[in-house]
Amino acid sequence: AVLSAVPVDVAFVTLQFHAQDHNATLSYTRTPRPGYFLSAVDAGLLSSLQPDQTSLSWFLSSPDGTPVTGTALVLAYSSADPVPGACNMEFNLDTDPNVHVRYNLYDTTIFAPANLGFERGAPSPACDESTAAATRWRRYDVYQHFLPENDLSQRSLFYLRAVADVEGLTRIGRRVLTLSSADLSTAAFSSIPGQGVVYSVVVRDPLLNTSAAYVPVHTYACSSPPRWTTAGRWFLGLSGKVSTKVLFTLTGLAGLLVCFFGHRFFKCELFCMGFTFAAFFFFVLITRTSDLDYDLRLVLSALIGVVGGVVLLMSWWRFGSVMACVVVVGLMLGFLLASVVLFTPLGDLDVFRRSDAVFWLTFCCIMVVVPLFFVRWPREGNILTCGVVGAYAVVLAVNAYVYTSLSYITLNILKRFLNTNFSTAFTDVPFQTIDFAMITVWVVLGVGGVVLQLHRERQRPFFPPSPYLMWQQERERRQTNVLDPSHHFPSLPNRLLARLQQLTRRREPAGEHTPLLL
Repeated sequence: AVLSAVPVDVAFVTLQFHAQDHNATLSYTRTPRPGYFLSAVDAGLLSSLQPDQTSLSWFLSSPDGTPVTGTALVLAYSSADPVPGACNMEFNLDTDPNVHVRYNLYDTTIFAPANLGFERGAPSPACDESTAAATRWRRYDVYQHFLPENDLSQRSLFYLRAVADVEGLTRIGRRVLTLSSADLSTAAFSSIPGQGVVYSVVVRDPLLNTSAAYVPVHTYACSSPPRWTTAGRWFLGLSGKVSTKVLFTLTGLAGLLVCFFGHRFFKCELFCMGFTFAAFFFFVLITRTSDLDYDLRLVLSALIGVVGGVVLLMSWWRFGSVMACVVVVGLMLGFLLASVVLFTPLGDLDVFRRSDAVFWLTFCCIMVVVPLFFVRWPREGNILTCGVVGAYAVVLAVNAYVYTSLSYITLNILKRFLNTNFSTAFTDVPFQTIDFAMITVWVVLGVGGVVLQLHRERQRPFFPPSPYLMWQQERERRQTNVLDPSHHFPSLPNRLLARLQQLTRRREPAGEHTPLLL
């Protein structure tokens, strides 16, 4: 790659090359030498110019010999602009203007600190170690830009050209974080498998009011780098597993039943709520304490969920305490409501990202406050829970086949349960066409289910009576009411004994019978 007729006011130039899913090698020399090349999907080199230099050349190659399709971009900067990655102490290149991404349960973007700009031929300034005004202490703005949803084609590479420079980033990118030179040059973001995301950094000189852009990097969070942990592998591959599709399909069908008929079929509702409550927390527990295979964890969680559903159902069947069961149901609605509140930009506030105690205290307060309203309006609260939670279960079932950002309402909470480092990650997700469609489905199903159940149950008792208490009352009535024919029935052991005696006793002939005239 040859760049000619370089203007004299240009002090350094960056070359970027972006491929979709294959590495490309950029080198200062024809034969790549250690410290003089970089192989990556999104690779960039920075070259400083000498006083009389008017042309530059770089060398591009494919590391494994296969054809690589990509897009290249050259950006020129003046001596007043800061130099991205000129204070590199971690990566191989002496000056590394690239943004590096490491995968786990979240994406972590890492970049090398920048240095001050300098004239052609002048020595590079020493990296600042003081925060005095004369040092021109630099500021780093971290940007995030979501690619079109479900677009895994090479057309997405053209969006990288749109956000490769400072002007494009500030126009269509979203600034999520500002770091000073005293901060660590890292930023964590929640992984969204299958969704293309572009990360980039702009370094700014506050004294001269100049800026320069690092080489942006894009990711779909679904490749397999060797640095992934076990937890990262199971989560990023979660949505494509057959076991996950089966579980969430059954969950969606059960949610649809609960949404429209949950209060009418109270026993089915209690079983579903108890199943969800027990399965979720056991899955968190077993994932944090063991390294079992994901499918095995899912099966064990489902079995414990069945036990939890039966326990909640039997507690109502035996003791008849509707209020205790409704409180558990209210906690499910409170959990979903707290997840929705912290799914909004409110959840990315520094006070929640820096302190797990503040986050979980806020979450628990929202979750516990909701069941308090059920004490005053138990039937209305139960029907509202059936509509909202049941409709969201349908959304999760759709997410098993078609990606939607609404699934991250609860998945972000699950990530935070499973990984203590997830608290520092930004959890922003894109809202595109499918997401607005699924919000409409959620609202329509929820409102329809609530209105239908309120209309159908307006003339019925608030809650069905406990079968065990009804059996006790019926037995007491039979024992005390002598006018009830069932009061004169012999006991079960006596009836069985009489039946056995009839089998062994010879039947007497009937003889003649005179009709009874009166």
